[in-house]
Amino acid sequence: MDWTTGLAYFFAGVFLANGVPHFVNGISGRSFQSPFAKPPGVGESSPVINVVWGLINFVIGYGLLRGVGVFSFSNTAAMGAVGIGALLAGVGLAWHFGRVRAGKH
Repeated sequence: MDWTTGLAYFFAGVFLANGVPHFVNGISGRSFQSPFAKPPGVGESSPVINVVWGLINFVIGYGLLRGVGVFSFSNTAAMGAVGIGALLAGVGLAWHFGRVRAGKH
């Protein structure tokens, strides 16, 4: 796997992880922060906006996995790149949304 494919898989993990909180909150009927709210990333968007935004993130992540290289779940390097992207995005999102929800933004 060359570095550009690894980078694409890393960002696939980022987009897939970012889609989860938007999609889950949206289908649960809860408003949640999104880049479309005011202020972006701090204000809350409607559940429908979050479902759509979550699905867009899933489609981008899937597109990066399927459109770049030959992705396989049995490829340790590919899964590692996706996992590291998802882990770093998850930690960053947890830190950001934890601060926003605690009113420390």
